[in-house]
Amino acid sequence: MRAAGAVLIAVWLARCLVSEPASAAASAGPAPERFGSSFEDGDPQPIAGRGEEARGATLTLRRAGGPDAAYTARTGVGFTGVRSLEYAGRIDAEGGGAARAAVFDVSIPVTAATELSYRIFPRFIDDDLRYPSTWAAVDLEFSDGFRLSDLGALDQHGFGLSPRGQGGSKSLYTDQWNHKQSRIGEVAAGRTIARILVAVQAPFGPADFRGWIDDIAVTDRPIADAAASAAPADHVLTTRGTHSSGAFSRGNNIPATALPHGFNFWAPVTDAGSLSWFYEYARRNDARNRPRLQALTLSHETSPWMGDRQTFQVMPSIAAGVPDPRRDARAVTFRHENEVARPHHYRVELDNGIVAEIAPTDHAAMFRFHFPGDDASLIFDNVDDRGGLSLSSERGELSGYTDTRSGLSNGAGRMYVYAKFDRPVVAGGKLVVEGDARQGRRAKVPGYFRFDAGSERTVTMRIATSLISLEQARHNLALEIGERDGFEDVRERARQAWNARLGVIEVEGATPDQLTTLYSNLYRLFLYPNSAHENVGSHEAPVWRHAVQASAGTDIAEGTTDTRTGAAVVDGKAYVNNGFWDTYRTTWAAYSLLAPGQAAEMVNGFLQHYRDGGWVPRWSSPGYANLMTGTSSDVAFADAYVKGVQGIDAAAAYAAAIRNAAVAPPNDNVGRKGMDVSPFVGYVPSTVGEGLSWALEGYINDYGIANMLAAMAKAPSPPVARERLRAESAYYRNRALNYVHMFDPAIGFFQGRSADGRWKSTAERYDPEVWGHDHDYTETNGWGFAFLVPHDGQGLANLYGGRDGLARKLDEYFATPETARFPGSYGGVIHEMVEARDVRMGQWGFSNQVAHHVPWMYLYAGQPWRTQEIVRETLARMYVGSEIGQGYPGDEDNGESSAWWLFAALGFYPLQMGSEELVIGSPLFTRATVHLDNGRELVISAPDNGRDNVYVAGVTVNGRPWHRTAIPHRLLAEGGRIEFRMASRPTEWGSETSALPSSLTAPGAAPRPIADLTGSGRGSASSDRSGIRADDLFDNDSRTEAVFPGESPVSVTWTSARSPAPVSFYTLTSGASAGHPTDWVLEGSDDGGTWQVLDRRRGEAFEWARHTRPFQLAAPAAYKRYRLVVEASSEPGSFALAEIELLGEADPQRRADTQ
Repeated sequence: MRAAGAVLIAVWLARCLVSEPASAAASAGPAPERFGSSFEDGDPQPIAGRGEEARGATLTLRRAGGPDAAYTARTGVGFTGVRSLEYAGRIDAEGGGAARAAVFDVSIPVTAATELSYRIFPRFIDDDLRYPSTWAAVDLEFSDGFRLSDLGALDQHGFGLSPRGQGGSKSLYTDQWNHKQSRIGEVAAGRTIARILVAVQAPFGPADFRGWIDDIAVTDRPIADAAASAAPADHVLTTRGTHSSGAFSRGNNIPATALPHGFNFWAPVTDAGSLSWFYEYARRNDARNRPRLQALTLSHETSPWMGDRQTFQVMPSIAAGVPDPRRDARAVTFRHENEVARPHHYRVELDNGIVAEIAPTDHAAMFRFHFPGDDASLIFDNVDDRGGLSLSSERGELSGYTDTRSGLSNGAGRMYVYAKFDRPVVAGGKLVVEGDARQGRRAKVPGYFRFDAGSERTVTMRIATSLISLEQARHNLALEIGERDGFEDVRERARQAWNARLGVIEVEGATPDQLTTLYSNLYRLFLYPNSAHENVGSHEAPVWRHAVQASAGTDIAEGTTDTRTGAAVVDGKAYVNNGFWDTYRTTWAAYSLLAPGQAAEMVNGFLQHYRDGGWVPRWSSPGYANLMTGTSSDVAFADAYVKGVQGIDAAAAYAAAIRNAAVAPPNDNVGRKGMDVSPFVGYVPSTVGEGLSWALEGYINDYGIANMLAAMAKAPSPPVARERLRAESAYYRNRALNYVHMFDPAIGFFQGRSADGRWKSTAERYDPEVWGHDHDYTETNGWGFAFLVPHDGQGLANLYGGRDGLARKLDEYFATPETARFPGSYGGVIHEMVEARDVRMGQWGFSNQVAHHVPWMYLYAGQPWRTQEIVRETLARMYVGSEIGQGYPGDEDNGESSAWWLFAALGFYPLQMGSEELVIGSPLFTRATVHLDNGRELVISAPDNGRDNVYVAGVTVNGRPWHRTAIPHRLLAEGGRIEFRMASRPTEWGSETSALPSSLTAPGAAPRPIADLTGSGRGSASSDRSGIRADDLFDNDSRTEAVFPGESPVSVTWTSARSPAPVSFYTLTSGASAGHPTDWVLEGSDDGGTWQVLDRRRGEAFEWARHTRPFQLAAPAAYKRYRLVVEASSEPGSFALAEIELLGEADPQRRADTQ
């Protein structure tokens, strides 16, 4: 492919000052079509019975409707119209076969600018994992007898445009439409196309194949430097990822026009009754296979799986009189080629001549509508009737509120809406939509205005929102859109805001498709999370406040009125919309590198949830939703702190993380599940749904917490005493090793176990390919969790028999095909299974976040070349289809999949989240420049980079050789130059033991974390206070507790039934029924008569009920008996304890031994 030049910052900054072209391509004018057929009536029709040739294969072609089954498209029709060309046949021979057939006779001279493009839909047949239908391509035969497939033509992704090139590339998805284009002039200029063919060729057989082809076109597209022709925002396609469904995700995105991290999204709607997939690229097309616009909407959707909330809809109409508000009646068809879908500007020309546009601000937007005739109306509506609408025709104003929310929008408050219009309203009023089988009756929210659109036939709407009040919505509009602002003014300010953010990276050696991917991924990264605060002051003196949504509530706050929220309105900036289970893996490290100032504000904005509601959400949409496993904000925020991001509220970060990691939560919506038992047994037992997943994610979070506390202990002003931070850091670092308790050596995989140590499955019954495994694994199977120890790769390698053992396990993982035939405890096939299968890289379900780190685990095995080749293959073929609304191999999820691509393309990855290091991969571009917040530049160059040169032969950092496969974040954040020497074959660089990323565990034996030496069968407990069930304090369950009435001192003694073992830590867990100890002494004795003071504490606090705090002894001590003497408590007259642990070295399989 033709290499694009650098995206010059000077160029795009200059362009920010001028008006925006409709799109990067449109600015150069449409590509002249020299031949085109979508097989519709009136198009050129395929010839029949001519030019067929076959070797070991049969091929038949016929004009048909379209696919009989599809994940994301309408069935029975082509891609563009209602017809397509069906290809079908069979590879007969075992060694493969080939066939081709002529489709059109033509005579088209080829110039240097000539392009071929088409859409192809290969069918997945009979669970054939060889994917025979993908070994097909449109071919060209020239008048000189040569064929395009003989000339080495490449598609837009750099894959050979031949049947073998396409099949071997694995870039075609089955049961979906795929877009292919090639600048054939690069290899065939001067020739004349005589025939257009369809060809198949596979190196295997027997095999059946079938598929459909549509929209074959030969065009002349001007040769231009795509990088210099547009600013970063003009490369973005917001529709990328919308050609998706619940059956197969190619992103599952919404086409949001907004500001970076903005308060609102604004988007087109093809299903105005949906709170999930409200814009589907093709699946809801009408009988003519056209998408239909039903509305333009206010949105706050994080994911279709979470659902939308706080919506409001408007739809233009040219109906005479009172417009019909029913969705099907008001819907108007359009073509995607008539959309401009940029982050700062959405524009669509509808088939009836209406043009609708949106330009966003933070809390507001300007809409512009052009009407082609005499009638001009706007219909106002919502997804359902949860809302209110007031219309003032005299003032040309709209006001109201929206209470719409999905079932997972916990905490969402009422949003107020205010709008005004620039043209006189000549009629208007409320409307009623009667309910039917699909939608309920709507009488509160529908309405309309009819306008005198003037000679220019244009109406603009200025609209703003607020979570505080209707008056604040008016204030937000006044702050963000001035009375003299025109549509272009608002659009250009939004464009400049996006260009400033997206311009953080510029590259050389990029194709146009890669530029679209780069800047669209940056857009997704910076679209989320979102502000939830509002300026109640002025531009000059802003005062930031927010309506509290840090709640698990499912109802609108009590006291809410038509004009003001009943929720608490408090000072500070709050952020919402983040699924931390997904995003912690990549996005937060990306924010720390690319926008550290913004990263600090967003961390503090989520810590505001802790201040407001006591917890940071696991999945903020916007409040506390019971979804996914792990409190992964812990490691995300720890990562930012450890990487040196300035401005983070350390006290809140500490408290929020410790509460997640050390406190049994009051309900399932917050905190970690299984906390009543897991801190004491070292894992989450299988009585907790997805307990294994909770456990392994918990160890990663504990690792991040440990590193954050260690860094805080070195800070000039630590949030708590340095001694406490150091002790807790060591404790959580030890807890991060507890993954060993979930590894079953009999099966060689992680699996769930009961609290008493029994494994969920025997070796004979265990199958790692079964998804869920009776609710062990979240969205994957045993293979998917086989490497979820990124923080201690050497320890994991030790479990697999060393570095070579880890490499063999990884090789088996990438060689064992996913079949989507073992749904296990999911009860049926879910989209992640099919997506993982269609990744076609063994068990690596790259389509889902839990697998994203796995290729980088080869670095721990000393085989960086395997990381390099897998990552480069992924970059080459899994982020394809941007042209038709695809672009991702699975759910994008709030910037996470985008950030994976960004890091991988730069040549790095945050494998050990919560640490100071990133690991090194294989950069995609010959040169990438990161413009850092501090004004410096990080330049990453790989002069010999190319499609074949994917292996790293050497690295220099600021001119000095770099031999490790890990690099400190600090070196990247300070700026400088990193140069890669690339090679076409694997090299030895990075394979030495000294080159490996850091680990908690040394080579050799499996990790042996310290563990509780007390408990059933190991000794006995007693107290000097009568009536106390002292054994309850050593039962590994904080739901039981002992309440000690009366005055202190009070003592509890543990007598071991075994030989004394060294104790280095002990933990106390506060009760929930009374006060907590503040002063105590821990003593040791061998004879029960002479006691040695081991630790003395004064003025201690337990910040929450059922809070487990660790305390470190000055030196390990081994005694037969240990006595805790409590001398004072927080409440005079009584205190409660839930658990006591004595921690020391023990066999990691000790619990299994007790069975």
